[in-house]
Amino acid sequence: MDEARQRIAWLCEQIRHHDRQYYLLAQPEITDLQYDRLINELKLLESQHPELVQPDSPTQRIGDQIVGDLLSVQHRLPMLSIENTYSLQELADFLSRAQKTVGDHQLSWVLELKIDGVAASIIYEDGVLVRAATRGDGRVGDDITHNIRTIADVPLRLGGRPPQLLEVRGEVYMTNHDLAQLNLQQSAAGLPPFKNTRNVTAGTIRLQDPKLAAQRKMRFFAHGMGYCEGVQATSHIEFLEELKSYGLQVTPHVHVFESAEQALSQIDQIQESLHELDFEVDGMVLKVNRLSDREELGSTTKSPRWVVAYKIEKYEAVTQLNEIVVQVGKTGTVTPVAELEPVQLAGTTVSRASLHNAEEIERKDIRVGDWVVVEKAGKIIPHVVRVELHRRQSSSIPYSFPQQCPVCSTELVKDQGGVYIRCPNPHCPAKLRQQLSFFAGRSAMDIDGLGEKIIDQLLDAGLVQNFADLYRLQESQLLKLERFGQAKADNLLAAIASSKQRGLARVLTAISIRHVGSRVASVLAKHFQDIQRLQSASQEELAQVSEVGPIIARSVYGFLHGETGQSIIAGLAEAGVLLSEPDSTSSSTGSQGL
Repeated sequence: MDEARQRIAWLCEQIRHHDRQYYLLAQPEITDLQYDRLINELKLLESQHPELVQPDSPTQRIGDQIVGDLLSVQHRLPMLSIENTYSLQELADFLSRAQKTVGDHQLSWVLELKIDGVAASIIYEDGVLVRAATRGDGRVGDDITHNIRTIADVPLRLGGRPPQLLEVRGEVYMTNHDLAQLNLQQSAAGLPPFKNTRNVTAGTIRLQDPKLAAQRKMRFFAHGMGYCEGVQATSHIEFLEELKSYGLQVTPHVHVFESAEQALSQIDQIQESLHELDFEVDGMVLKVNRLSDREELGSTTKSPRWVVAYKIEKYEAVTQLNEIVVQVGKTGTVTPVAELEPVQLAGTTVSRASLHNAEEIERKDIRVGDWVVVEKAGKIIPHVVRVELHRRQSSSIPYSFPQQCPVCSTELVKDQGGVYIRCPNPHCPAKLRQQLSFFAGRSAMDIDGLGEKIIDQLLDAGLVQNFADLYRLQESQLLKLERFGQAKADNLLAAIASSKQRGLARVLTAISIRHVGSRVASVLAKHFQDIQRLQSASQEELAQVSEVGPIIARSVYGFLHGETGQSIIAGLAEAGVLLSEPDSTSSSTGSQGL
């Protein structure tokens, strides 16, 4: 008996360890087969010694009993709803009110993803899961312990040194991959498919049969604190770290900002990367970091004054993917684009959607001919959320990404350690077209009238091969082009001439240096004042500039000291383009040359 007890304890410990490695750290140490052998041995021993079975044993996740009506559970601390807005201005106003309430000391903010799932509370006593409940009306929820226990990334017993009582709050959700697989099973069984991950989760969490719930592969992200005794954290970030030390999966991609202004400035950038996730996000949540500040801010009868949700308007539609084409961008990035059967989305007709990169196509297993779910969220261009696998034709084949540039036939290369594939040819016509278009744009040199159609005319006529050629254009050359009269030619030449005085920041933005947008360009121009000082800076000096860092520094230094970059700068200087900041005290002569 003692030998069996020791072996069962060892197996439980091993299985919990490997659950943590797999679900929390994404660093599995054993194969699925080895894991299954541990589970099967534990099941066998427990069947031979039922008196040794513990409620928190890994074999006890899925109960045998179907529950009756869900019991009501009163929350010791109300699960209040949070204030939300779709307006950045209203979000800024909320953060400002919170800052004014606490007075002089600066509030730091935590920004989290707003997972599109179902809110739940999980209670641990002495590290053992004892109860789980839905939000309900905020004061009373439904007991869903039997279904929460089936979620593989929710530990039945916490690791580390958990407090005596821990109520963790978070979101139950399902990945898009698992929904696609579930709908495949639904179709095979002659059942209708589920529309989206949230609907599945909301229905599954309230099922009476835990075996059915287990089949649907729900998951859980912890992101909040309920009633606790013995928690050591003094800030939200410390609390999340504490939860991770116990083996709980916390909400990912968390950012900490020392001011509201910093947080607001990063929202658009964070939103642009949401397509990389395999779960649905319908916004972002900003929370005051320090728990003492939360106490001071308090709550209204409906919601806390220290947390707010910035929601994103999302629209989805299902359509067929007719073709995958690739486009070459200004830095040579080869981006795949889905050509879709036109579909109405958010009041507009959508016929194209970004597929972002080759890895995303592979991860989502997107193929020509597939029926796909297309989403438009906020200002972000439409993208493919998932494939409706249950509608896929048996003749479908995986998509093969091109090996050569579709325009110049140069062998494509993949970024070292990155996901993007690029055309390395500095003279690729597709790159030049995109670069010229960006160069003339409002955020760059702001050349009014130099749109894509005119750029195409200039390229087709062989009049422009680089940025500096724009400043060498003659009236006589333009008048020979189709639909170019005297007034149009004069206006374009005047706009080009006017752009010479935009200054160094605009030039650095315009010339397509990787990782350099308008913000970094402005920082570099302000710091170095003219192109000569910038070119003289070492890579280490560049990296020390605020907001630059080693990656951007390497890119800037490589560009300025490479053959292509030096040629671009020399050409612009020769054309008389201002390569210093307009308010610079440096001499204009020094800023023009090399």
